[in-house]
Amino acid sequence: MRIKQISVSGLFGIFDHVIPLNMDERITIIHGPNGFGKTAILRILNSFFNSRNAELKAIEFRNFRVDFDNNSSIEIIKDADKAEESQKTSIGFKFYQPDSEPAYFYLKPINILNIRSDIDFQLGILDKVIPGLERIASHKWLYEPTGETLSLEEVVERFDNLLPLNLRQQEEPEWLEELKNNIHIRLIESQRLLNFVPKRFGRTYRGTSSILSMSTVSAYSDELAQIMQDKFKEYGTISQSLDRTFPVRVVKQQLSADLTNEQLRNELNELEATRSRLLEVGLLDKDEDSEFQIQPQDIDEKTKNALSVYVEDVEKKLSVFAEIASKIDLLRKIINNKFAYSYKEINFSKDKGFVFTTLYNSSLSDSKALSPTDLSSGEQHELVLLYELLFKVQPNSLVLIDEPELSLHVGWQVQFLKDLQDITQLADLNILMATHSPDIIQDRWDLTVELKGPQK
Repeated sequence: MRIKQISVSGLFGIFDHVIPLNMDERITIIHGPNGFGKTAILRILNSFFNSRNAELKAIEFRNFRVDFDNNSSIEIIKDADKAEESQKTSIGFKFYQPDSEPAYFYLKPINILNIRSDIDFQLGILDKVIPGLERIASHKWLYEPTGETLSLEEVVERFDNLLPLNLRQQEEPEWLEELKNNIHIRLIESQRLLNFVPKRFGRTYRGTSSILSMSTVSAYSDELAQIMQDKFKEYGTISQSLDRTFPVRVVKQQLSADLTNEQLRNELNELEATRSRLLEVGLLDKDEDSEFQIQPQDIDEKTKNALSVYVEDVEKKLSVFAEIASKIDLLRKIINNKFAYSYKEINFSKDKGFVFTTLYNSSLSDSKALSPTDLSSGEQHELVLLYELLFKVQPNSLVLIDEPELSLHVGWQVQFLKDLQDITQLADLNILMATHSPDIIQDRWDLTVELKGPQK
């Protein structure tokens, strides 16, 4: 199921917008003057599907509707009458499906007295499950990303989606849970260079809380190293299993009469090409990259039988890396194309994740290692954005990108849409982005939706 159209009325009490999504090319670009609601639309969409109800309540709108490609739709309604009764903004959800009566659900206002008996003895877990939160008093918390001091009620309201199920305010109906599970939304915000993660995931930190404040590019470098190590362990497990049974399978193998020496040599050459590519992107070590130079005339029937089993085994082993290798390869291609102007280069390793070097003489033969934080702000923004698209988003998601042009010079903006098209095809994504930059749009105004002011 995919989103095909978004509409909002009464945004900031002024604006009504309708945004049809490009279903074929899978990229839709929102543009318009500052203050017309580009970022707010992305935030409403993200808040609903990721159950961030406090943020949903904070944005002023009257009605927000999402239409899907199966002819169902969901409305998010700010109900003024119910709001007067509860003294808080009341939000209702109305789900329409063909040939069915609409389903309704209203969020209840928080009553901290009702939940305190359940949560008092678990207050200590809040700063462990909510990144960036630090307990500073018995019922006070500091939220490091914004510097705010929050009460228990504010923490529960804002981070209800991150709390354990037994501490959440209100159980959602099955139809609403199923809808949210079918639509995957990820928001990539304009401020994306600082990451808040538990200390155990990082190397350096600021302050003494249980939460680590580190650059996003450093956090993602560590994360990619772990992903690569996990894949290598999986490769090792499969290798051990296949190697253990290799002799038995060689004996039992029924060789196809159609398999020629030339075909077998071609398969071996393809394996060597795959090995070389995996070595180049840091997924295989050099001692894993043994060479097999076998000529057709050297292959008798017994050898051919063993080699055919060997080829099947190696294909199974290396297939573990297929998806991640394609993503790393595309990331490296895009980044090195853009970083070349500043004589920087990215490579990858299982130990460090990102490996940066700067080539600093005219022959480009000498190089110097760089840390991720040595990159410029624009370089970090570009790397973080591309990494999130390739490694942080599951297939068939709708990715919301706010101001992709941030800190990017014009040359990178011109190339951005083409790079994005390559990524969406590889990672199977849909994109909705908000931008002010005509350099990003280039000549693809057919992908755009302009937000306009109230009709006079």
